[in-house]
Amino acid sequence: MINRLKDFLGFDIKADKYKLSNDSTFGMISDEKKPDKWVFSTCGYCGVGCGLYIGVKDGRAVYTKGNPAHSVNMGTLCPKGLSEHQLINSPDRVTTPLIKKNGELVYSSWEDAYRKVSDEFKRISNEHGTKAVGVIGTGQLLTEEFYTLGKFVQLGLKTNNFDGNTTLCMASAVMGYKQSLGSDGAVGSYEDFQKANTIILIGANIADNHPILKLHIKKNKNKPHIIVIDPRASKTSQMADLFVPLKPRTDLALFNGLAYIIIEQGWEDEGYIKANINGYKELKKHLQNYPPQEVANITGIDVKTLYEIAKEFVAKDAVLSAWTMGVNQSFMGTDTVSAIINLHLLTGQIGKEGAGPFSITGQCNAMGARESGFTSSLPGYRNFGDEKALQEYADIIGVPSEIIPRERGYKYAEIIDAIDRGEIKALWIVATNPLVSFVNQNKLRKTLAKLDLLVVQDAFMSDTAEIADVVFAAATWGEKEGTFTNSERRCNKANKAVEPLGNTKSDFDIIVDFSSYFQDVKELLFKDWKTPLDAFNEFKEVSRGQLCDYSGINYKLIEELGGIQWPCNEKNPSGTPRLYTPDMPFKTKDEKANLLCLDWFPMAEPICEEFPAILNTGRTVEQWHTRTKTKSIEILNDLAPEAWIDINPLDATKLKVKSGERLSISSLRGRVDDIMVRVTQSVAPNTVFVPFHFNTQLVNNLTNDSFCPKSGEPNFKQTAIQLHSQETPDGLVLQQEEVKGEIEHIKTAYEGVTLKEKEMAL
Repeated sequence: MINRLKDFLGFDIKADKYKLSNDSTFGMISDEKKPDKWVFSTCGYCGVGCGLYIGVKDGRAVYTKGNPAHSVNMGTLCPKGLSEHQLINSPDRVTTPLIKKNGELVYSSWEDAYRKVSDEFKRISNEHGTKAVGVIGTGQLLTEEFYTLGKFVQLGLKTNNFDGNTTLCMASAVMGYKQSLGSDGAVGSYEDFQKANTIILIGANIADNHPILKLHIKKNKNKPHIIVIDPRASKTSQMADLFVPLKPRTDLALFNGLAYIIIEQGWEDEGYIKANINGYKELKKHLQNYPPQEVANITGIDVKTLYEIAKEFVAKDAVLSAWTMGVNQSFMGTDTVSAIINLHLLTGQIGKEGAGPFSITGQCNAMGARESGFTSSLPGYRNFGDEKALQEYADIIGVPSEIIPRERGYKYAEIIDAIDRGEIKALWIVATNPLVSFVNQNKLRKTLAKLDLLVVQDAFMSDTAEIADVVFAAATWGEKEGTFTNSERRCNKANKAVEPLGNTKSDFDIIVDFSSYFQDVKELLFKDWKTPLDAFNEFKEVSRGQLCDYSGINYKLIEELGGIQWPCNEKNPSGTPRLYTPDMPFKTKDEKANLLCLDWFPMAEPICEEFPAILNTGRTVEQWHTRTKTKSIEILNDLAPEAWIDINPLDATKLKVKSGERLSISSLRGRVDDIMVRVTQSVAPNTVFVPFHFNTQLVNNLTNDSFCPKSGEPNFKQTAIQLHSQETPDGLVLQQEEVKGEIEHIKTAYEGVTLKEKEMAL
């Protein structure tokens, strides 16, 4: 009572509680949480790959601090990184294996969980074939775990129906790099943000989603000209010298139009093209379908601005183009990536300081998954179907070549479709939450209900884990050891700071232990493997001589250098800042890159009278993906507790709503209610933005299941919707002349193409 009275009167200033004292690593720090030790590690959220230290006190993680000596982030962290230690002790953690009995998940031993799943996998494989088991992974595991999981699934379970949630964000970049340059692999380096004369950010809201990259731009002494191309005036657009608000899903037409202007004006680098590029004549002919005025009609960008953007590629010494989900998440995603690459190949803006087409990765280890995880290629960027590469891999790891898959299995969406057809009977989901992240949620949930067995391996009780038959309880970031590879190909170390919570195990240990329940599999694939280092050392040999060469990397060197960019080998012992320099040819058969002829098509789901607005989805800096990690972190939820809808003032007036009020939105697939309104000029009329993180306002109930045919990546970004308020329950009205104008716009854009293509478009 006395203490409360002191507190009320202001006499108790809690001096002891807030007392600071000197810490040898970080200076003045709170006594209450002063760590016993600091553990070197790497952030486990986005693909930027920030270096940090985890502070440990009495066996618990109590602090996260940016590593001031790390070249990626120079000591700075975003809100998620600063609070990352809190996810380890989240109340949403799964602390022990679970098995569903009588409709409820109950505690289980590891032996019972392994036995139940292995028995069902064997039964299903015997009755329906090994490919009746599907696996969907993540971009959040350590590279050692990706490699171990892929090896077990493909060579042990003998199913190639294996993909990851990286297909929801990075697959289009992967396939774009492969079809244009011959291999996956980000071309540039964060250093290029510091050296470029022009920086073009395309569908990339780095201010929210990769804020640390702004530090690298700020260090650029060239005072670069910044161009932001995006239908939405995001926070990143405020950095721009030129903001280009193009019409949704017209980016491919834009890049074709810029290529037309470059060739029309004679701005291409003829010497570079002759020495390094295929397809110039074919592209020049193809681009006659994309003259400037036509492209202006399609994109809404005036002709003068088109010429201004195109000229940047030749007026400046170093041009860097960077993009994220705004480009990738499209039914034309792969070809849009290649259209960006076309511009760099035409002008020689690749393979040199400050220049190149740079895909910014979404998840902390999406790059590691691409290199090692058996999804879009065999480990080490070996192509499926290449018998020589396949035999080489078999010899390195000492297995019969006949057990290695000759072709890629189903992609993520194809796995879901195969379940719907009854072809796949069991699904193992590892560290991802499709019941929030995948498109067309109503269809997905009906499909997953058809499974004989759903296994979820996760550290958190996600929406998907709640419907599982078995849950493998995994350790999380800070509780295990291994490596992440960031957007610039930098292999970073993530160290174990504390023991795994409760009865959880690292993903590496789960996979190796589980393999022993299948006859001879552990002996064949993981003989004498004890720690993640065993997987890392094998992958070093697997990658030796490949583009993603890890052979010169070791754990000690990673910590000494603050991460190492592959390829790292005897020739490049400290790593390689950028690819395709004059002494590094492209990874095609003739060592030349490919200029590609690529066609733009209108949106897969255009607006109409019933659904007159376009829904754009994305992220916010405070939350992460489906919030399995962040929803229990108080400071992040205080900053962004729920979803909101950005809506233009003109539409707000029509709907009679104000900021802070509530809207509902609907599409052909469903409806989402009770979304808080933010009236803003950041979105155009008949266009709205909603973050996708929140299961309480599950926006992916609405999104359409349209996918890039090359990458399998969903078209998350453009869904035709209706908006409903209390005052206008019937929603926005699209006037008939607007519908007619949209049709005429499409017709005009398609003059000169074949009748069949017009019919497809209309």
